[in-house]
Amino acid sequence: MPQHRASWTARLADWWGIDSGWERVPADPARAYRNDLWLGAAFVVVCLVGAELARSFGYFEDDPAPVWLLYLLAALGAAPLMWRRRFPLVVVSVVYLHFLVVGLTVPMVTILVPLQVVYFVALFSAVAWARDRQAMVLVVGAALLAMFGWLAWQFAVGAGIDGIVEQMGLADEQPGLIDPGVAFTAYNLLINLAYFYGAVVAGQLMWHGAHRREQLEESAATIERQTTELQRQAVVTERLRIARELHDVVAHHVSVIGIQAAAARRMIGRDPEAAAAPLATIEVESREAVTQMRGLLGTLRGIEDDDQAAAGVRAPEPGLADVPGLADSTGGLDVEVRVVADEGEVDDVPGPIGLSLYRTAQEALSNVRKHSTARSARVVVRVDRRPARRDEPAADRFPHGFAEVEVLDDGRPRQGSAGTGLGLMGVRERVATHGGVADVGPRATGGYRVRVRLPLPEDRP
Repeated sequence: MPQHRASWTARLADWWGIDSGWERVPADPARAYRNDLWLGAAFVVVCLVGAELARSFGYFEDDPAPVWLLYLLAALGAAPLMWRRRFPLVVVSVVYLHFLVVGLTVPMVTILVPLQVVYFVALFSAVAWARDRQAMVLVVGAALLAMFGWLAWQFAVGAGIDGIVEQMGLADEQPGLIDPGVAFTAYNLLINLAYFYGAVVAGQLMWHGAHRREQLEESAATIERQTTELQRQAVVTERLRIARELHDVVAHHVSVIGIQAAAARRMIGRDPEAAAAPLATIEVESREAVTQMRGLLGTLRGIEDDDQAAAGVRAPEPGLADVPGLADSTGGLDVEVRVVADEGEVDDVPGPIGLSLYRTAQEALSNVRKHSTARSARVVVRVDRRPARRDEPAADRFPHGFAEVEVLDDGRPRQGSAGTGLGLMGVRERVATHGGVADVGPRATGGYRVRVRLPLPEDRP
């Protein structure tokens, strides 16, 4: 039995959204709040017109209140709706306090139909837009308790059920199956239950609908991100497979060429005619190797070429001099680029080395944007043609200087955004291809560092 009660308690808490951390706010707050101002002003005008129309056909004939007070009370009841979505709980509290105070002093004002609509809209808005759901339940519950207490007070201390029945001329007769006093009380109770229940349920259903829509939008965005990442991962995996295949092709043909070249060298002095066969094999193997390499490289470039062709773009491969342009395409990340090099040194970096460093910076900035809480990053490009000193780490790798790119950020890993690791794997493969060194990992002072240094050739291109 306690479990049954706990289950119902949990269901009620879930329906009211008490344990939900979600807060409903308008998609365009400035526009929504501006519309509320116009709505509240319109209700003020309608209430004033309604009060005058009611006064004109004698509705306030037995009420001694001055006309200006009737207008003022009607306007004050509707004016809080101007802030119904900005401060929903404050508005419903003020509106229902107005209902109680005016209902006890000038009750005929509160019965005006426009003000009845105002009370409904205020209650509906509180349930639909309150950001603190626990406070909403308390405020709305107190308002409902006060309303039904006011009704009971009116029946008990006001005109009384017997007096109302007497005014209706039903004191000595019973037109239906139910006693007139009981029927009148039940009828008013039914109307108020429908009124308040309708406002509360409609507001809560609207809150749940907005919550579900936002969840669906978030799920759709997550699915789209995951789909894009899976597609990217599939492309990278396929390119790695083709790269291995390219390595096998080159290794096979170069091995055959080497063997045939050795055979031709031994035979060319003794039997030149016999050496022609190995040389012909070398010619065939070299041509076949070039053909297969072109096909595999075309496949590797196919996806990017398709994207560029669709956009009508035909651009050369980027180089080290293009790294500063990455600061303009980082999706909101504030990027500072610093170049440390003599004049013309960056442009003189060979194309393959410049492309590898450019891709390294591009991948590192993409990882900062996707997987880090950092709002900014710093990119340092260095080119140094001086020979490395013997006491420097890996000095034997940079006898003719180096080109380097370093990406730093001060963020923390973002929860739930772990990547596949394929991007950094590609960075390390590029470093290994050029015989360079890489420093990839978290910094002791916080943040993350990706630094790649590649050796420069002996002669300038």
